[in-house]
Amino acid sequence: MSIARRERGRFATRSVVMIVLTVFMAIPLYYVVVSTFKTPAEMAHSPLGLPSSWTFDNYTAVFQQNNIGHFFVNTIIVTLVSVFFQVLIGSLAAYGMILRKSWFTAGVGAALLVAFAIPTQATLIPIYRMEAQAGLVNSLTGLILIYLGSAIFCYFLIVGYMRKLPLEILEAARIDGAGPLRIYWSVVLPLIKPILTTVIVFQTLSTWNDFLWPNVLLSSSENRTIVLAVFNAVGQFSTNWPMFMSITVIALVPVFVFFLFCQRWIVAGLVAGAVKG
Repeated sequence: MSIARRERGRFATRSVVMIVLTVFMAIPLYYVVVSTFKTPAEMAHSPLGLPSSWTFDNYTAVFQQNNIGHFFVNTIIVTLVSVFFQVLIGSLAAYGMILRKSWFTAGVGAALLVAFAIPTQATLIPIYRMEAQAGLVNSLTGLILIYLGSAIFCYFLIVGYMRKLPLEILEAARIDGAGPLRIYWSVVLPLIKPILTTVIVFQTLSTWNDFLWPNVLLSSSENRTIVLAVFNAVGQFSTNWPMFMSITVIALVPVFVFFLFCQRWIVAGLVAGAVKG
C-alpha cells in the first residue's frame, strides 16, 4: 500500500470519527433549541422530535414574565469591569516581575502560585464573611471585587509570554528616556497583544458563565446575573421546561457568538506564546 493511500485512509478514518463525535455532542444543543418551540405536553411526548408548529411563544413569554434585559445589563457590567481590571492587574504584575528580578519578586511569585493552588470552594466562607463585614454582600460591586482574584490566572498566562520578550527592546526604550509606565503602555502591551486577547476571551467566558459566586453573594432579584436567572427559572414544584430552555438559549447566544468571533485569537495567542523566541 502506497504512502498516499495510507494517508487518505487515515484522513477518512479521522473524518468519520470527528463527524460521529460532533453529532453526538450536538444532540444536547439540538434538544435545548428544538424544545424552545414546543409546548410542555409536546416536549414530554416527543423529546427529540420536531415541533408540530414553529412558534416563538416561549421566547415572548420569557421577556414578558422575566426581567431578562435587566439581568443582561447586570451581567455585562460585571463582566466588562471585572475582565478589564483582571487583565490590567495581571499584566502589570507580570510586567513588574519581568522588570525587577529579585528575591522579593521571586517570593511574591511563589506566594501567588500557592494562592492559585487553593481551591475556590475552600475560600467561600471566609470571603463571604469578609464581604458581609464590609457591607458588600448582595451587590454587584462585591461580586466584581471577588472576580478580581482571577487576576492571578491572568498573571500566570501573561508572565510566561513576557519571559520570551527580548529584553533589549525594553533597555532601548529605557535609554531613550521612557519611564516604566511608558514602556509598559507603548512597548510591552503591543508586544503581548496575542496573549492579552486570549486572556480576555478566557476570562470573559468564565465570568459570564459563572454560577458559584453570584449564587453565594447575590440574593435580591435586582442584582441577578443571567446565569442566576436561568437557575431561578426552575420552580420548586413545577417547571415550564420549554420556557426554561428558552431562557437557557437566550443566556447562551451572546457567549456562543462571542466565542465564534474570538476563537481564532484564542488559538493564535496560545500558539504564539508557545513558539515565540
